Amino acid sequence: MMLILGLESSCDETAAALVTGDRRVLAHRLAGQEAAHAPYGGVVPEIAARAHVEALEPLIAAALADAGVALHQVDAIAATAGPGLIGGVMVGLVTGKALAHAVGKPLIAVNHLEGHALSPRLSDPDLEFPYLLLLVSGGHCQLLLVEGVGRYRRLATTIDDAAGEAFDKTAKLLGLGFPGGPAVERAALLGNPKAVPLPRPLKGSAEPHFSFAGLKSAVARAKDDHSPEDLAASFQAAVVDCLLDRTTRALDAVPQAATLVVAGGVAANTAVRTALEGLATAHGRRFVAPPLWLCTDNAAMIAWAGVERFAAGLTDPLDIPARPRWPLDPSAEAVRGAGVKA
Repeated sequence: MMLILGLESSCDETAAALVTGDRRVLAHRLAGQEAAHAPYGGVVPEIAARAHVEALEPLIAAALADAGVALHQVDAIAATAGPGLIGGVMVGLVTGKALAHAVGKPLIAVNHLEGHALSPRLSDPDLEFPYLLLLVSGGHCQLLLVEGVGRYRRLATTIDDAAGEAFDKTAKLLGLGFPGGPAVERAALLGNPKAVPLPRPLKGSAEPHFSFAGLKSAVARAKDDHSPEDLAASFQAAVVDCLLDRTTRALDAVPQAATLVVAGGVAANTAVRTALEGLATAHGRRFVAPPLWLCTDNAAMIAWAGVERFAAGLTDPLDIPARPRWPLDPSAEAVRGAGVKA
């Protein structure tokens, strides 16, 4: 049975996992950095990179011990090679290269976004290609037709902030703490989602993309006139409306996709998951979302992407570079605004 060691270090989570070809997670170790970044209200790249250096080796040793296997028993080593904070990405990728070279095993350089894109197939063995994926995280907000391993067609992206980025910035504006996504969700439970008339950028537009910068700015203008709870609830409701509107448009464009899938950190938000499940049902599509722990950054999804790529015969040379930006669909045309990064 295939066994892959996965390493993740693209942002502020350091993780190592061992996953088999039959979808068993033999071990998963993760070290967060919330306390280190909380005083700054966001992730500080240099602090994150140094923390990865300190945490990764002990995590790998612990994961191997948990699984009861030795390094030479794995079939390949999968490491995130981008996109992400380049310092952190380099820590994980260089470690993966060193381990692969030391034991003579193949290296699989995993696109972090592909890790999210394929993660639902780790938790759901019945999920088959093609499917429509809403990839919604702190750094990305995209709609993709997932046609197979390494085959992604981008239908929409954000032209400015990602949804998760807007959650984080809203939390900072409202003084709700860090990490921002869970903080906003908790506050929203205590507020009125109709209390503040916030905009829904690009809703109803013929343009397929997302935009959240204007929504974040509207929160900034309203914060002195409303409670943090009402603003959090109204903000979350606006984000959900935007996601539903853009995803509805994508569903109509890809009738061949029998399943709507959501993945990425924002997929852990209960309001988002519930609304998307209702949308899928209304359109006669199956709905799949990974378990909450698999939505946020983790090494199990990197190991699983390694399983899928290794099974397809896809490995990488030891001189493959770390990449701060790495689109899943390089052929997609650039869009206006910050969407050029996607």
